[in-house]
Formats: sequence, structure tokens, C-alpha cells
Amino acid sequence: MDGPDLSVSIGRLRLENPLIAASGCFGYGVEYADFVDLATLGGVAVKGLFLEEREGHAPPRIVETPSGMLNAIGLQGIGVRRFVEEKLPTLREQQAVVIVNICGTTVDEYAELARVLSDAAGVAALELNISCPNIKEGGITFGCSLQGTHDVVAAVRRVTDLPIFPKLTPNVTDVASFARAAQDAGADAVSLVNTFLAMAIDIDTRRPSLSNVVGGLSGPAIRPIAVRMVYECAAAIRIPIIGMGGIASARDVVEFLIAGATAVQVGTANFEDPFIWRKLGDGLTAYLQQHGYRSVRDIIGTVDLAERDTAWISS
Repeated sequence: MDGPDLSVSIGRLRLENPLIAASGCFGYGVEYADFVDLATLGGVAVKGLFLEEREGHAPPRIVETPSGMLNAIGLQGIGVRRFVEEKLPTLREQQAVVIVNICGTTVDEYAELARVLSDAAGVAALELNISCPNIKEGGITFGCSLQGTHDVVAAVRRVTDLPIFPKLTPNVTDVASFARAAQDAGADAVSLVNTFLAMAIDIDTRRPSLSNVVGGLSGPAIRPIAVRMVYECAAAIRIPIIGMGGIASARDVVEFLIAGATAVQVGTANFEDPFIWRKLGDGLTAYLQQHGYRSVRDIIGTVDLAERDTAWISS
């Protein structure tokens, strides 16, 4: 007997399964090719790219916290043209589904990145990083403004036919309104959530633990908040959601799918266990079989709200 169907569709993009390696936690994908068969993943969201190379912040820029991690890498990267020349050919050879995370300081920069990548063979979709909390220019400035979110998505939509997924910040009071703004501007899906703005202090030196002072909190500590935000957005928009935030087990994957995500991204857990992908896939399959589901699509957005007060969702 064949196992359950794990395939999902995000706009025009079909994934063999809903498990995507999260941007910023999987390098450019090629770094993990000796450990993971990239073709078996639903997709690989590569490290964020600007038009030009970027050094990022000085160390220390990663700090472990209880049930999570603080990072302030500062979007260090090789730039889009080096990525196309040096990394993308290997990803094509590995038959990876490549989702390119793009970053900009202006709307025009996002549009130019989209133009460059639209002409590059092997790019399946664009993830618009408008939510990085640890750089002061661009990105988060757009992601914390409804108009800015709309403007970036609309500008990219005008120059590319690739599926586009803006990555939304959780550092706002009403994330669903930002999901609606992205949808109205032409997004094919939304990715959420990015990391939460946070800080750690070395009590012996009384100095911030990160050189940037603040950074982004990821890991299991943020998962319940991320699940709530996915659930809120699923009730507010028609386009698919790629959920993320603290996923470390197959149970976590299932939780996000039931909350309304069509696919998920796994980030911080990959640092602890680069072999997590088979465990997640096998666990998801086992759950579906145990509960008699023939397709993973049968559980998406199926949270049971019988006899529950849901008035707070629209308040």
C-alpha cells in the first residue's frame, strides 16, 4: 500500500512535501549537500541576497538562549550575481526546489533583484525579506508599514512571473493586516514568522551579548506565538501560508499545518540536527497513516474550534 500523498501547492509552485529549509539557517543549500539529498526536501530557501556583497555585523552575533537562539548576522552574503554564477548551478544539479530570499534597502532594489533572478534558470520562487529585525536599513522598515509591504510586493509583482512570498515580521500588533496587504499587492503566499526582536546581556561585563545589541529570537521559545499568528492569518487571507518558528519535531509540523499553513520552514533545529529532515518526513507520514489521512492536504487548516470563543480573532 502506498503511503499518504505529501505534496502541496503554493500558488503555481508544487512541492513534493511541505518541508522547506529556512533561509538563513541552511546557507545556500550547497553546504548541506553531503548530509541531505536536497531533492527530497520540499524546497530550499537560500540565505538572503542583496544586489551586492555584504559583510554583516561583527561578532559576537549568535547567542544561545533557553529554548532558542539570538542572532544578529546582519544578512552577510555574497550578492545575487555571485549566487547565480557560483551556487545556483550546483543547486540545479542537486535538483533542489530553490526559493531565493531577497533583501533590499529600497523598493527599486527588490525589483532589480527580481529581474536578475527571473532570468536565472533554476529559481522556483522568490521570498521577499521585509522583516529582518537586526538591520537598520530597508527590510524591516517596509515590513512594519502596511504601505511599505504593499509597495515592495507590488513592485516585484510588476517585474516577475515567479511566485513571490513576502516574509512577514511578527514585530507588529496585527500581523493579519500585513498578510492582507501582501495579498492585495499580488503575493502568491506569505511566509511567517521571522524572528522576534530580542536582547541578551552578559551580567559579568554588563554589556550586550551581541555586537548589534539586539537580534532576532528563534527556536522553540517562539513556536506558540508563531502558531497563533499563522492561525490568525489563515482566517484573514485566501493565499497559502508558509509557517515557521521553532519547529523541531514532526508534531510541530503537524501543529502548523492544522493551524492553517500549507508548508513549513525549519531553521534553528537544523543547526542542532542536520539530519532532521528524514525524521520530520517519516513522522509526518506516520501521523497521517495513524489518523487515516490519504493526503497531507487533508489536515491543513482543520483546527477544531467547536464550542470555543473565537471573537478575539477579529477584535
